Amino acid sequence: MGILVAAAALFFGFGTAWLVSHDVRYLTRAGLEEVEILWNARPLEKVLADPATSAETRAWVGLVQASRDFAQQIGYEAGETYTTYTDVGRDTLLLVVSASARECICPQVWKYPIVGRIPYKGFFDPAMAHREAERFRQRGMDVYLRPAAAFSTLGWFNDPLLSTAMVRDSVELAALVFHEIAHNTLYVRSATPFNESFAQLAGYRAAEAFFRSRGDSALAQRAADRWADEIVLGEYYSAFVGRLEEFYATRPGPEALDSGRADLARWSREQLQGAYGPRLRTYRVDNLAERPINNAQLVGVRIYRTHLDWFEAWFQRHEGEIATAVRALRELMDGAEGDEAFTRLSQSLGQAGVAPPLSPSPQPLPSQP
Repeated sequence: MGILVAAAALFFGFGTAWLVSHDVRYLTRAGLEEVEILWNARPLEKVLADPATSAETRAWVGLVQASRDFAQQIGYEAGETYTTYTDVGRDTLLLVVSASARECICPQVWKYPIVGRIPYKGFFDPAMAHREAERFRQRGMDVYLRPAAAFSTLGWFNDPLLSTAMVRDSVELAALVFHEIAHNTLYVRSATPFNESFAQLAGYRAAEAFFRSRGDSALAQRAADRWADEIVLGEYYSAFVGRLEEFYATRPGPEALDSGRADLARWSREQLQGAYGPRLRTYRVDNLAERPINNAQLVGVRIYRTHLDWFEAWFQRHEGEIATAVRALRELMDGAEGDEAFTRLSQSLGQAGVAPPLSPSPQPLPSQP
C-alpha cells in the first residue's frame, strides 16, 4: 500500500501544471494507469486458488511462476516482479509511437527521467497516441504505431503479470518473463538498442535453459530456434538499413527519394526470400516481405535486433551458461551509459566496429519530456 500511496502522490502532485503542460498531462495519465494496474493486482496464488480461474489460465499462470522462480535461481533480479496478476480489461495495453525523417534513419528521441533518451513513446490513451502520430505525419515523417502487451518499470514498482501479456505460447510466455526481469537485472541509461537486444538474449537463452531443466527438450529446442531466427533477422535488418543509409547519404530529391525507396524495398524482398528466409526455423517471411519502407518501423524492429550476434558470442564465450554470461555482462557494463555500452561489448569481444548510435531527428518537437 505504501508504494501505491507514493505513486499516487508523485503523479497527482503536478497540480495546476496539468492545465498548461502537454508533458505533465502525458506523465499524469501514465501515472494513473500505473496506479490502477498496481491497485488491481492480485497475488498469483489467489488467481490459482480462485474457482473461477479456468484450467487453461491456471496452467499459464503456473508457467509464469515457474519461469520467475527459475529466473531467481540463475541470478536474475526478479524482486517482486510477476508475483501478482492484473486484468487490464482490454486487449491492448498501450500504443507505442516511433517516428523518423523519410530521408534518413534518424529517429525522434524523447528524454525521460531515470531511463534517459528513448526512441519511442508509449501511450495508454489510444486517442493521444494517434494525435502524436499525426503530428509527425503532418511534418512529412515516417511514423510507426504498434501495440505493446507489457513493459518494465525496472524494479521501481512490483510489475504484475498483465492479461495482455498472457500469450498462448509456452516459449514466448516464458521468454517474456525472462526478458522483462532481465531489464531489472541490467539496464544501461540511454542505450535502448543495447538494453532490448540484451533482453532478447536473456529471454530466449534463459527459456531454453528453463525448459531443458524441466526435461522438455522440444520446447528447449524451440526457444533456441527462436533465438537463432532473431539473429538471422538481425543480420537481414542490418544489411537492409546499411543499404538505405548509403542511398540516403546521396541526398536524393523528393522524386528520387520515392523511386529509390521503392527499388530498395524490392531488393529487401529478394534478400529476405532468398538469402535469409531459408535460414529461418520458426518464422514465415510472407508478411515481412510485403512491408513497404518505413524508417520509423525499421528503427523499431532494430531496437530489439542490434548486434545479436555479439550477444551470442558473449554467451558462447561464457560456456553457454546464461547465468554466467549475464553476471559477467553486468560487471562489464558497470557505469556505462549510451553508446558506451556497445563500445565496451565490442572491445571485450575484439570486434572491429561498434553499433551506430540512434541519431535524433534534426528537428525535434519543442515539447518533449
